[in-house]
Amino acid sequence: MLAERTFVFSDQTGLCVRITVSEIADHSYGMYTWPCAPVLAQYIWFNRSNFVDKTVLELSAGTALPGMMAAKCGARVYLSDRPDIPHRVEHVERSCKLNTLPNMPIHGVQWGRLKGDVELIPRLDYIVASDCFYNTSDFEDILVTVSFLLSKNKSAEFILTYQERSTSRYIEHLLHKWNLKASIEPLTNFDADMENIAESDLPGHHTIKLFKIILSP
Repeated sequence: MLAERTFVFSDQTGLCVRITVSEIADHSYGMYTWPCAPVLAQYIWFNRSNFVDKTVLELSAGTALPGMMAAKCGARVYLSDRPDIPHRVEHVERSCKLNTLPNMPIHGVQWGRLKGDVELIPRLDYIVASDCFYNTSDFEDILVTVSFLLSKNKSAEFILTYQERSTSRYIEHLLHKWNLKASIEPLTNFDADMENIAESDLPGHHTIKLFKIILSP
């Protein structure tokens, strides 16, 4: 069953932006807006002046909340999702149409595969992703893709939000292997430490971190 959900982001001056997403809460978890997505969208909103006229790619976009926020903040946005999972790319497109943002190119990007649509993505300033580090079997494939894109865009930055579910899930050794360097941005730095930012209809504790990843010098 399809549902629509609206997120509202505002600042102290009263300026606000509304984004409506299309989502399905079922086994295809890429079609639901998990708590990491509004935290990443809040980061983009808080730092919106940095995204004006920049080129942004959202990896594994799902409901595309962060990517659409970047577009509303003046960025040129490319969205992507996994073509091997039925209806994922179509679902991204559905959310864009709800917000009259139908002109953002949507690519089918398979993590770890460096041929096909991933080669069509232009020069980037930012790569963003929310909660893509979910299945440990995908971790290296994700970082292979990120390393490939950053090697083509050496001044670009990969910004991701990650929900800490288990201390046994870590990527430090993979970052080193693929010549990547990570830093953590505290949620307090962009007003994302409030409980309502990462609200979710699903149960569970949501400990979220925002990482910035670049190529190692």
